[in-house]
Amino acid sequence: MGQALRAPEPLITGMRMDRDEFMRRWELLPELKNAELIEGTVFVASPVSADHGAYDFALHTWLGAYESATPGVQGGANATVHMRDSSPQPDSFLAILPECGGSARLQDEYFAGAPELIAEVSASSYSHDHGPKAALYQVSGVLEYITADTHSKRLIWRVLTRGSYREIQPDPDGVLRSRTFPGLWLDPRAFWKRDKAAVMSLLRRGLRSPEHKAFVAKLARRKSRTA
Repeated sequence: MGQALRAPEPLITGMRMDRDEFMRRWELLPELKNAELIEGTVFVASPVSADHGAYDFALHTWLGAYESATPGVQGGANATVHMRDSSPQPDSFLAILPECGGSARLQDEYFAGAPELIAEVSASSYSHDHGPKAALYQVSGVLEYITADTHSKRLIWRVLTRGSYREIQPDPDGVLRSRTFPGLWLDPRAFWKRDKAAVMSLLRRGLRSPEHKAFVAKLARRKSRTA
């Protein structure tokens, strides 16, 4: 008789392991879609609520439109990123391509390093996103970290300053503006109202700004120097 197949070893929230073991187990569990390793501890996501999914999709749409208008920038959603000895799975991110001066790059099938901007929707994952994940992103050099808390309807936009995160506030016109990605503008009031037309209209204004034009030109110059 043939030898019985061994059941794949599980991934359970709170388990301690290194990244190689985490990835080995995950690859044996094709039905598992969302799991993270943060500083040696496994986190497996809870079921995603409709509210979480709606705001997650809004962030994807907003960041995807910025990427489409900004050569030299790459976006991603729910992709595993090897960062230090951890493997988080951010909801969304924007990264400057390595040939344009960015720090994240592809390593085998996964991103490695720190994307310049990460965005997370926080619902059941609030303590995780604001605790272990925020600490990991800070020490790894993620320049901007956005969390959208669906319970309090609060959007926190952190900027890395001298090694620590500080929250930036909207400008007098109520708009939050990225320091790393010129032209990436967001009105948090429109975001929480799910007014997609207003969110995208404001982004288009940002993409027409002189700052965005200068940023695209800077990325092109960096790319030409590394060609």
